[in-house]
Amino acid sequence: MKLSKILFAAFCGAFMFGANAADITIYYSPTCPHCHHARDFVENTLIYEYADLKVSEVNVMNNDNRKVFVDALKKCGYESGGVPVLVIGEKCFQGYSDSMQSDLRAAVEVDLTDEQKKSATSNKAEMEKNKDAFVAAHSDRKNAVTDTNTKKKVKNNNNNISDILLYGFLGLLLIGLGLVLFKKQK
Repeated sequence: MKLSKILFAAFCGAFMFGANAADITIYYSPTCPHCHHARDFVENTLIYEYADLKVSEVNVMNNDNRKVFVDALKKCGYESGGVPVLVIGEKCFQGYSDSMQSDLRAAVEVDLTDEQKKSATSNKAEMEKNKDAFVAAHSDRKNAVTDTNTKKKVKNNNNNISDILLYGFLGLLLIGLGLVLFKKQK
């Protein structure tokens, strides 16, 4: 009886806290051809195979991202600043070649349930049959990828809109002040 209670508790815990695919952070340079291949594999294959996968892309050429990249290099034990660096859960990969794809998948699957692994295998098989149709049917998966530079652009655009509103308001105040002063002189 105790064994059944333990199994039931384990099942409930797994159900409530559900294992997710290990998230991926890709440190890249826009001028690096290996980075383009790594990003292409993740953005056009892995995010469709693993429905729970989240990807963060970090452009190391952006000065705001240098400290984060250096910290990742230290965490991974890399002395070279070569890119791409992919951090998947607790595993790190530096560089990229197509021969790494099975290792990357294995790192993503570390904390997946058997059901999630079956789903990924099924998704992969469907993509092999007709990738374009599968990608079109799951177009929302593109939202799984965020780029730190995109966030900066959105923030800067909001600042530009705020600046335009501020200067517009100041312009209206100056016009109003001019009209008041002009009427007083008459």
